[in-house]
Amino acid sequence: MELTAIQKITVYALPIIFAITVHEAAHGYVAKHFGDLTAYKQNRISLNPLRHIDPIGTIVLPALTVLLGGVLFGWAKPVPVNFMNLRHPKKDMLWVAAAGPFSNLIMAIFWAILFGRSAYFPESMSLFVQQMGIAGISINLSLMVLNLIPLPPLDGGRIAVSLLPNHLAYKYAQVERYGFLILIILLMTHMLDLFIFPLIQISQSLILWIFA
Repeated sequence: MELTAIQKITVYALPIIFAITVHEAAHGYVAKHFGDLTAYKQNRISLNPLRHIDPIGTIVLPALTVLLGGVLFGWAKPVPVNFMNLRHPKKDMLWVAAAGPFSNLIMAIFWAILFGRSAYFPESMSLFVQQMGIAGISINLSLMVLNLIPLPPLDGGRIAVSLLPNHLAYKYAQVERYGFLILIILLMTHMLDLFIFPLIQISQSLILWIFA
């Protein structure tokens, strides 16, 4: 069933807000675990979306991509992390960076379980729960796959920097100053679609098969 613009926004609103904000909170929580209290001191380790929402990145851009189609793109207010405060900065950076995509995977599984249990809801709500479940799965998997692209400052880029030998890691980290521009170009030219969409579709089918 084709959804109207208002129905799409209603179905996607909660999954988008929590997918983006929990992603950021996860970074702060893991950073605290490994010794950096920056986010903790600024009260950013929270599941309260109001502490993470960026009006443009969390609301306007995701809404536009949902309505117009394409890869979901958006962001929350970045959780501050001082990697030099980590007990082992280069090694621990991997876990801090991976926490965001991993949180999206967990949320995708949650939405898949909800989708699979939609029949237990009253008939008037069942279809809405199904649609929100599918939205939650696709949104979280989109953010997970997108953020795992090995391009600084994306999480995948920080993971790559953590894993590379020191001399290569330093050089690769310098890409960060151009990373956002490169990402925008890749998204606008649809070059990322060639591997992002297949990965999202395979992951979604697998998660639905296992958990729904």
